Amino acid sequence: MNIKKLLMVTFVFFGCHSIVAQTDLEQIQNTLNLYIDGTAHGKPVDVTKAFHEDLNLYHVKNDSLKAWKGKHYIENIKEGKKANRVGKVVSIHVVNKIAHAIVEIDMPDRKRLYTDFMLLSKINDEWKIVHKAFTYINY
Repeated sequence: MNIKKLLMVTFVFFGCHSIVAQTDLEQIQNTLNLYIDGTAHGKPVDVTKAFHEDLNLYHVKNDSLKAWKGKHYIENIKEGKKANRVGKVVSIHVVNKIAHAIVEIDMPDRKRLYTDFMLLSKINDEWKIVHKAFTYINY
């Protein structure tokens, strides 16, 4: 195989790999944005799209681990009722069909900065948040 063919095969292989990885990152970002925007703008349907149906939320309160069913969390989001929260994705790490992401949610009315640790899985070609652990700091 001459050098031109070898370079072309290498370019195509790595180029396709980058496209697939970018697509997964974009899909994960979109899933996280459904959560961020859905909670900020009163869109429980969007949050439902982002969460896996068996999702639980976890946090530590009084030195005990507390679990909260995702469906109960979504029930607290009222359609069309905006919340003063500003979210951003801090990081995403992907390996095959599993990813973890860190999301920060600033809630200035409560003077709290939440950090959400999300575990995502690619199921039936869709990225879903399957678990969320969170904590916050007051400011």
